[in-house]
Amino acid sequence: MFISYFDESGDDGFPQYSSPIFLLTSIYMPHTKWKDNYNRIYEGRKELKDKYGFPIKLEFHTKHLLTNKNPYRSYRWSDSQRHDIIFDLFQLISELDIRIINVAIIKENIKKEDYSVLDRALTYNIQRIENDLSKLNSPDTNFLIITDEGRIGKMRKTSRKIQRFNLIPSKIYPGTVYQENIRLFIEDPLAKESDESYFLQIADLVSYITYLYSIKKFINKEWANRVKNVLSMEDVILLLNTIKPRLNCKAAMDNEFGIVNYPKR
Repeated sequence: MFISYFDESGDDGFPQYSSPIFLLTSIYMPHTKWKDNYNRIYEGRKELKDKYGFPIKLEFHTKHLLTNKNPYRSYRWSDSQRHDIIFDLFQLISELDIRIINVAIIKENIKKEDYSVLDRALTYNIQRIENDLSKLNSPDTNFLIITDEGRIGKMRKTSRKIQRFNLIPSKIYPGTVYQENIRLFIEDPLAKESDESYFLQIADLVSYITYLYSIKKFINKEWANRVKNVLSMEDVILLLNTIKPRLNCKAAMDNEFGIVNYPKR
């Protein structure tokens, strides 16, 4: 059995939206590695407390930390300290026994007004977990999804649909599709509050940093000034390279970090 955790950056609205990209991240691991991963994250949080005074039980929300919003403002961390906190956590992620998939939906490339952003992002992500685990050729490769409450209804609808009816574009015959139902995913997505899950907070961190990369890489837009005060694009590339051994780079062969990005121009 594998356990996957999903979190997102940006909004899933379309045609009305506040973010030009929606980024959905999954991290997944064998259930036998869950305890070891949890213990390593807990030790890493203790190290953050010793170095920066970051409370062990304080929820880590990447965007709010980078932009110095509450509840982090009261700790009076400098830009360089917040920069170092991010880098320390990425080093921690690189030491976990996990796999990571990122899916970016590029809204300016969407042609159809009825395009469902979350449905597409979740479908692409589940398909790639399925593809990865199916290569293990083991009876113990089923997986389940844990996510926060926010989009659980929409995610449940999509996950049920693709277990019955899942169309895959053919690489051999462009413009055609074939049916291949999702077999390894079990249960509906399960809800959990992010402040109660270190793994959801790790997914949030990877998702937001990948979102920043995608904003520059895929649509060449600028970040908010508060973010630029803490991180540069060079920093973001260093961070993604730090966790590259954990990234499922085969999820998308047209990007060095395996970031699935649709629609294409």
